[in-house]
Amino acid sequence: MTDLSHWIERTFGHRPRDLSDWQRALTHASHGDNHYERLEFLGDRVLGLSMAEWLYETFPEEPEGALSKRFNALVTGAVCAEIAREIGVPAHLRLGKQARDDGASDSDNILGDVMEALLGALYRDAGLDPARAAIRRLWADRLHAGSAAPQHPKSALQEWAAANNRKPPVYEVMDRSGPGHAPRFTVRAAIPKLAESTAEGGSKQEAETAAAEALLREVRVVPAKKSRKG
Repeated sequence: MTDLSHWIERTFGHRPRDLSDWQRALTHASHGDNHYERLEFLGDRVLGLSMAEWLYETFPEEPEGALSKRFNALVTGAVCAEIAREIGVPAHLRLGKQARDDGASDSDNILGDVMEALLGALYRDAGLDPARAAIRRLWADRLHAGSAAPQHPKSALQEWAAANNRKPPVYEVMDRSGPGHAPRFTVRAAIPKLAESTAEGGSKQEAETAAAEALLREVRVVPAKKSRKG
């Protein structure tokens, strides 16, 4: 049994019957044509269904809106990347030399995608039940991390603006840098005529979320500052 097989069995609780999909799930496009993107597409759906079912069972009294907040917080690329690091995915990634030199093995975008691709490989090799079981084990600490449904920073900022009779927040990409496989985005979030914040991320969505979070912290103290001026 290969080192990869041992790692798969130890990590996902399944002894692989065929390593081809697993190898593909760990292969970036910079390494060859047989890369993870199709498996990522499949794994994203496996994760979504498994997570939705799990939340439905675990929080039977919560309405759809609260379940959606939990769902959106748990399936982000950043969370998938965190779990990929925790289980040791970077050591098994197959990258082209340039991508590796550029730090692709620690890219949230790539690790998040590979995590989903691995779930796709598990589903194809073992079926839905083992995939569901692996997701529940790997995401368990995060599912139960808080009693209240988390609110996405962009939604929270939108609600704050509406509650305070402000115009809706707007987002603008200020800069995009880095190689194609490991981009960096700088995004500005603003509530017109009130305040703005900028933040970086490995994707436009990640940068927007970080900018919204920073702006939310700022605007919650702006009214108090203004009232003292009066």
